Amino acid sequence: MDVNEILARFDRQIRQQPREGPGALVEHDPGVVRVLHAADGWTGIPWSGLGDLDADAVIAAQIRRFAQAGVAWEWKLYSHDQPHDLADRLLDAGFEPGPAEALLVAEVEALPREPSPPEGVRLVPVTDAEGAEHVVRLHDEVFGGDHAAVGRLLLERPDDVRAVVAMAGDRPICAGRVELHRGTEFASLWGGGTDPQWRGRGVFKAVVAWRAARAAEAGLRYLQVDASDDSRPILQRLGFERLATTIPFVHG
Repeated sequence: MDVNEILARFDRQIRQQPREGPGALVEHDPGVVRVLHAADGWTGIPWSGLGDLDADAVIAAQIRRFAQAGVAWEWKLYSHDQPHDLADRLLDAGFEPGPAEALLVAEVEALPREPSPPEGVRLVPVTDAEGAEHVVRLHDEVFGGDHAAVGRLLLERPDDVRAVVAMAGDRPICAGRVELHRGTEFASLWGGGTDPQWRGRGVFKAVVAWRAARAAEAGLRYLQVDASDDSRPILQRLGFERLATTIPFVHG
């Protein structure tokens, strides 16, 4: 895999041309792509290229624009974004950094796509409100916070977002979704949180394989994920490669 070429494709196809759900407004300014969402969706800056611009002036303009929306938002910074001191400039402008994650990408055809969950575990595709509720409840327990918006996303966009729940008897123990970015070469992984009692037993890998199969069915070439330090080693053993580091800088 040519890391620099795939990173350029990811920037061009995903970051510069975000495909958000109903109600989202995507705006393009010099050096910036901006997403404003009316309801549950993500709000912020998915891409910036400020190397030839007055970065501080662009940052100030974005703060003013998002202030009109009256919601918290994030500037999603990647390690190759310009200028090199953009993180420091965001800190000076009042942003708070979140946890760093690794941008990982793999070719779908090179990934395992036949799930092999451990004995006593079955994978159940999410097709209704009950399945969506399993995803929400598990995410709330494993990640903390309120993930009700994820449940609504699964029910509102079934053609573009597929999810699966790993069940041990009647108990959900792992859940994740894959977003199919049609019109690009990419699908992306989200979630994947696993009950602590079931970690290290192959459940997470089975959920990844199920989602890789859905990306293959959609004809997408690459699978991308922003990985935490917990999931990164597992994903790299499966064949994912690290392209960059990403940090969310939150404002408001």
